[in-house]
Amino acid sequence: MHKQDNTLNHRPISRRALLRGSLGASAGLLIGHAAGLAAQPSPKPTAKSVIQIWMWGGPSQLDTFDPKPAAGADYCGPFTKPIETNVPGIKIGEMLPELAKQADKYAIIRSMTHGINAHETGTYLVQTGRMPGEEVLYPSVGAVVSYFKGYRGGYKGLIPPYIVLTATQGRFSEAGFLGQRYKPFATGGDPAQTPFSVEGVVAEGISDRRQHERRELLRSLNTLGRTVPDNPKLAALQQCEDQAYNLILGDGAAVFDLSQESAELRERYGMTTFGQSCLAARRLVECGVPFITINYEGWDTHKNHFTTMRMKLPEMDKAMATLLQDLADRDLLSSTIAWWSGEFGRTPKIQWEPPYNGGRGHWGSVFSALLAGGGFQGGRVVGSSDAKGETVHERPVYPCDLIASIYQQLGIDPEAPLPHPLGKTVRATPTAGDGVPMGGRLTEIM
Repeated sequence: MHKQDNTLNHRPISRRALLRGSLGASAGLLIGHAAGLAAQPSPKPTAKSVIQIWMWGGPSQLDTFDPKPAAGADYCGPFTKPIETNVPGIKIGEMLPELAKQADKYAIIRSMTHGINAHETGTYLVQTGRMPGEEVLYPSVGAVVSYFKGYRGGYKGLIPPYIVLTATQGRFSEAGFLGQRYKPFATGGDPAQTPFSVEGVVAEGISDRRQHERRELLRSLNTLGRTVPDNPKLAALQQCEDQAYNLILGDGAAVFDLSQESAELRERYGMTTFGQSCLAARRLVECGVPFITINYEGWDTHKNHFTTMRMKLPEMDKAMATLLQDLADRDLLSSTIAWWSGEFGRTPKIQWEPPYNGGRGHWGSVFSALLAGGGFQGGRVVGSSDAKGETVHERPVYPCDLIASIYQQLGIDPEAPLPHPLGKTVRATPTAGDGVPMGGRLTEIM
């Protein structure tokens, strides 16, 4: 299926809005109902950043991290030989040999569930932990992390605290009721291209020299600033301009200059949009950005599923395995959570008939997710599905369970208050009284 326009779609934040939110962050904090609630001590953090690998469209659990070779050809198709990993007893799909070498670094959750088979509502639930249909939209994990760990939480970086490579998911407003200030900054462009033209930061077709010349021209025309150099309002405007140009020509632009990396490392990641997005995400982590989403499209495989998998899975395998190893080599994995998931899985039984020709539909009854780093223990499997990958066999894990576990590792109290626009008492994740299904935090791997 293709992306659909709907009432929940919003455009990425603009450069002007980005600078207005970033540069004005120190002027004041978001005011809301949460300000009047008693603050709770935050859990001790084990992680500083999150890289969310968002599998747009929903990847098949059977073809990735929950293979079922005994289920037969109508479920496995041509992928009948799962491979051993570097952790005894854990096998994954045969198209993921590089990730098999890294299994000691990640935990597999094989019992994710929510029962929703629609993209919009499934995405909303996995990204927020909340059931759709309430009177307001709740914020996504990235927006909540930005709220607690962004500018109001002491973040000082020029790069916004919530980045999406390269386009937002487009299923709902990620900021929810937190508002525009907490929307992600979507880079646009293609990191596999040189230069990586980041919207509002790296201007396509304009060299750094020309940017510097434009700035000098602007300065030469600023006669008012020279006439009254001590005016506080003009001084504030000059500070804003300096910060904006530092974002464009200084450290901000340098973060996205992937040509600073060795050709050998870039090739290890893969010279693809996804591969270079993973590399860019590692560089953003090094700069202290709290939340980065890689929006990895192409997994809504209703038709010709296995043809697509033979192209996509090797690309994913190469880039993800390199990302995990690269983070570990730089001593960043212990403080960085890598979270792999889509909005649901795919139908275990293959649709061989035309027009699907070996396709898989949407499946929210049971699917898989991965967590690595940031205090999560690798080399583990949480939960299981049944013999055909159709339902949860043991230890159901709901989106709110996974999200609360991520917050805890970041030092965010999962029950910390959020500023609800209607004045209601709401928490970062649902509580038992909210009527949201939950199985408990992932203490098995924490």
